[in-house]
Amino acid sequence: MSEVITDKDKEYEAREQASAPGDDQAMSDRVNNRSLRPRSDAFKEFMTTGWDDNEPEIKPLESSKYTPARLEALGKAFPGERLVIPAGQPKVRNNDCDYAFRPDTTFSYYTGLGEDFEAGAVLVLNPVDPDSPEAKAGKTHIPELFVAPRANHYTQDFFMNAHYGEYWVGPRAGLKEMTAMTGIETNDIAQLADALGKDVGSDAGAVRVRVIREADPQVTGLVEDIRKANGFDDPDRNNADDDKLHEFAAEARMCKDEYEVREMRKAIAATKHGFDNILRKLPSSLDKPRSERMLEGAFNAISREEGNDVGYDTIIASGAHAPILHWMRNTGTVGSGELLLIDAGVEVTSLYTADITRTFPTT
Repeated sequence: MSEVITDKDKEYEAREQASAPGDDQAMSDRVNNRSLRPRSDAFKEFMTTGWDDNEPEIKPLESSKYTPARLEALGKAFPGERLVIPAGQPKVRNNDCDYAFRPDTTFSYYTGLGEDFEAGAVLVLNPVDPDSPEAKAGKTHIPELFVAPRANHYTQDFFMNAHYGEYWVGPRAGLKEMTAMTGIETNDIAQLADALGKDVGSDAGAVRVRVIREADPQVTGLVEDIRKANGFDDPDRNNADDDKLHEFAAEARMCKDEYEVREMRKAIAATKHGFDNILRKLPSSLDKPRSERMLEGAFNAISREEGNDVGYDTIIASGAHAPILHWMRNTGTVGSGELLLIDAGVEVTSLYTADITRTFPTT
């Protein structure tokens, strides 16, 4: 049977050709050339109707009880300055597939967000007016979180946006959800540029901006543009200021609060369970090809069951591989009568990680 091409098909084809990227499209952007056909209003209506409107109850994260003290200490270290802490962007694994997202550690520490919350988000600490009631109450900054709104079934991005669309990635936290989870006022990421540039200048009473530079090059570039436009055009001075922010945040994490201690103990317990699972698997794995990977799988299964993921690539090193400090290929055979070195850790959902290393005889 021959294919029947209707006038409507030709119309859709013409629309797609008209909107197709040209020969000058950047190579890095070509992974986004998904077909979005059909484009009819009927299809769009079909894709955005008939979905369940029930939304789960959003509860505050346990970490939200501890982040206010962290934010207060950070603000007091940099009075009168705007502090910018990005979560970072996803990293491409291949083509249109990203690695599992892990937010920047500084962002996670000051927002309390773990797991894969939230690619592209930015935490901003805005300095308060010295004459404001907040300042008189002892506050130096008001935190504000910027994220992309939900692309739920009320929007066309629901099925057209492979990064945020909930048809692609499932339900995700938007503005009200993030506010409820973190206790931090959350606004649309589209407002970020205006928020970062507000009152910036070198005059007395104006605002200076610092950023965690390495977390998100896009946000750092935006901050640099704002600086240059407002008289802060000394790159060495800017870098030094940013380094001070990063240094303070890193040193702040050296003293753990009660929540962090509990999370670290969870990570240790889960890692111990992972080692137990390796030892259960060991007898049936001996002398089998690539049995290092069989044991790696035994540990990694526990990391996904009891935590977020492995904290780092699991090292299963048998025999001649054991002296190699970071043997992570795990392609070898675990032979009888050899020594087996295991270096592994579970990262729990709060992103705290354990690190246990042991050597076992394989008799």
